[in-house]
Amino acid sequence: MNNHKSISLADIVFEKLENDILSGKYPYGEILTEGRLSEELGVSRTPIREALRRLEAEHLIAETNKGVTVLGITKKDISDIFDIRLRLEGMAARLAAENADEAARENLVRIVDLQEFYTEKQDAEHIKDMDNDFHYNLYKSSNSPVLLNTLLPLHKKAQKYRKTSVSDGSRAHQSADEHRAILDAILARDGDLAEKTTVEHILNAKESILNRRKQNWD
Repeated sequence: MNNHKSISLADIVFEKLENDILSGKYPYGEILTEGRLSEELGVSRTPIREALRRLEAEHLIAETNKGVTVLGITKKDISDIFDIRLRLEGMAARLAAENADEAARENLVRIVDLQEFYTEKQDAEHIKDMDNDFHYNLYKSSNSPVLLNTLLPLHKKAQKYRKTSVSDGSRAHQSADEHRAILDAILARDGDLAEKTTVEHILNAKESILNRRKQNWD
């Protein structure tokens, strides 16, 4: 029972610290200590220690001769993630247009319909869920386990860095429209168009997140 509570608390602490680092509350180069974080968050050092271990695995912090130092996320990190995604997701969309069976196509239609519904309702949490579902099922529809296993962690990482983007009504509507265009190309079995619209979608997402995080780097 105690172990379960400790794990749950460590998860909460990890999410809190991850958000604070990505939002810039703890900027690049800041030193974090277990004692300071324990006092700020009002928890014991055990969940703090576990959270710091996970943050180090995510390369958001590093042990230095000064202590635990914040690395955060750089503009180049984000650019690299999206540049890799646009090339591989374009390929995945092309393969999905060529390979997706009827069940996969119907599932993508359902997801895009729901995304549009939640976008109209301005339901940010469900919009994020539908975005995740769309990209997962797009990768899966390529019938390439290698692409699926390569793209999933990249998409998850990108999602962490664009949390504010889904709360932006204009970008949310634009993203839904872009998913609809990708879907239409897949339904038409048009691999060229599926790849083109997917690349445009990733480029727009990249521009959106870089613009929204610009103040953290200026």
